[in-house]
Formats: sequence, C-alpha cells, structure tokens
Amino acid sequence: MSTDTETHPGTDPAESTGRAPKRSLWSRLPVIHQLRQSVGLQRGMLVAGLVITGVFVLVAIFAPVIAPYGYSQLSGPGGQFGSQNPPSAAHIWGTTVGGYDVFSRTIWGAQTALLVIIVAVILSIFAGVVLGLVSGYFGGWLDRVLVVICDAIYAFPSLLLAIIVAIVVSGGQSSLWGGILAAAISITVVFIPQYFRVIRAEAVRIKSEAYVESAKVVGASNTRIMFRHVLRNSTRTLPLIFTLNSSEAILTLAGLGFLGFGIEPTAAAEWGYDLNKALSDVTSGIWWTSVFPGVAIVLVVLGITLVGESLNDLADPRLRGRRRAAAASGLVAETSVVPGGPLSAGPAGLDGLEGGESFDDHGIEVKP
Repeated sequence: MSTDTETHPGTDPAESTGRAPKRSLWSRLPVIHQLRQSVGLQRGMLVAGLVITGVFVLVAIFAPVIAPYGYSQLSGPGGQFGSQNPPSAAHIWGTTVGGYDVFSRTIWGAQTALLVIIVAVILSIFAGVVLGLVSGYFGGWLDRVLVVICDAIYAFPSLLLAIIVAIVVSGGQSSLWGGILAAAISITVVFIPQYFRVIRAEAVRIKSEAYVESAKVVGASNTRIMFRHVLRNSTRTLPLIFTLNSSEAILTLAGLGFLGFGIEPTAAAEWGYDLNKALSDVTSGIWWTSVFPGVAIVLVVLGITLVGESLNDLADPRLRGRRRAAAASGLVAETSVVPGGPLSAGPAGLDGLEGGESFDDHGIEVKP
C-alpha cells in the first residue's frame, strides 16, 4: 500500500514533498535571475540593454588597445593629422577641427564616461544611503533638517547645480583625475537626494516591524539594528536607481562638457566637449565630427536605460510576466478549496459544486 509520502518513479522529490527545488548559485545572480524571469518583449529589451552596456564597458576597459591614437595625439608617423579631414584609411572616422582623430576620441571617451559613472554613483550611494538611514531611523530634528536640505537640492535645477559644483571643485583647472572628480562630485550632489528619499522611506517603514522591536528588546545596539536589520531590507530598489542614475550621469557629464565646464581635451576625451567643438562643422557639411560622439552618447544611455527599465518591470509584481502562466493557472485550478471535496475543476467550477449543491453565508451545505 502506498502512503502519501511515497514518491513515484520519474517524479521530482522536491515536488512530492511540496518544497520548491533549490536554485543554483548561478541562477540566483542578480542579472541572471531577472533574465530567467523575463519573457517576450521584456526579455528582448533586457538582452539588448545588457549587450549594449557590455560592449560599452569592454570598449572602456580596452580603450588603450582599440584606439589607434591617443586622445590628445595630433600627429603620427605620416606627420600632422590635419584639421577636419574626412574619413579615410588613416582616420576611419575623420579628424576634428582641432586635429584629433575622431575614432580615438570616441573610444577614449567611453573610458572617461565609465570612470565618472563609477565614482559618481559610488559616492552618491554611500552618502545618500548613510544619510537616509540615519534620518529615517532616528527621526526628530535631524530628520527634519536633512529632509529640508535634500528637498532644496532636489528642487534646484540639476544641471545648473552641477555647473556650480564643477566650478567650485575644479577651480578652472581640469587635469585627468581632477576633471573626472569634479564631474563626479557635481553629479554626486545631484543624485544624493534620490538615494536619501528611497532609503529614508524604507527605514521609516522597517523600523516599526516586529523583528526590529524584538532586536531592541534583546539589547541590540542601534548601529547593529540599523545596518543588520534595517539596511539589509531597505536596499532592494538600489540596483534600479543605480542603472537609471548611470544614464543620467552620462547625460550630465555630456552637458557639462558641451557647455564648457567639463574636461579639457588634453586631459581626457569627453563626448560633450567634442560635440561643442563640432557645432560650427554641422553648418559646413562636416558631419563626422558630431555624428559619432552623439551616437555614442545615445547608444550608451539607451542601453543602460533599457536595463534599468527592464529591472524595474521585473521587480514590480503587477508588471512582471510569468513564463508559464497557463500551466500555473491550471495547477491552481486543480486544487480544491472545499474541505473533503474533489481535486478537479472544470470550466463551470468545482465538480463538487456542479451537482446542485449550494451553501449559505456560513458555509453550511443546503440541500435543494
């Protein structure tokens, strides 16, 4: 005689015991997990974004190998490059009005953009998370002061604020790391209120949970509660903000360079600066000096935005697509909600309710 716990040949032991099978470490990685969850157009958007972002990161890392010339190089074995030369075998994307190789400047610009993103987002996360955690957990006058300051910063025009901070930090001088830090810090000031608001709201909600109260009862310190219980449960949306802010960082960096507050061409390559110098070329029919830096900005921002929006959809249960929706709904329909009733359901409802039986408001069966 078979028992309820007996497993049949060909069945999964996890299914027979009612437990979900344990996922491998590879499938639990953040991006891999979301990629397995996605379906249809959502998966296509995520894959396209990951491919574009991956190419951007690889180009930035291997820029010294890919670029044929330096970002500030004006001459080669054949002499001076020349100004505004069209695409040729020596310069596949032509040269700029300043005599720089467009292809090399575009490749080196990816490295500058990646460095600014890393520095700016790390500084923003660190400052915004710490301030939001302290403000939301302790509350009081400190919370009110920080909220007012962050709201004032958030209400200020972001690009204008970045220009002011860039001027104060760089002091008119832009070396390689000096310019990168100036741009990164100016972007950091703009992004801190976003992380502050998210973490503060989560901290205010989580600090009233039962497990936090229990930790206080057993004598845990405020520092341990903040970082072990509150912080660990309030950072679920940070990857989404990280991806979206990365694309905003590139646009802010390009805006600073376009307005003349970015990095000097002799210090590093920057797409916004190259677009600024190519303005006069457009009216003269010289298209190559502006098209390639502009396309680079568009593609990188598009790729990172696709990743961020896809992760946002997958994190929202109302928008997340299910891979096996039909099968899942069938499994749910096979489960009876009537104690002692049959375990099969048809289009008209449970078989136990199709024979004319009816129930009153208290769940007691009433014979016809």
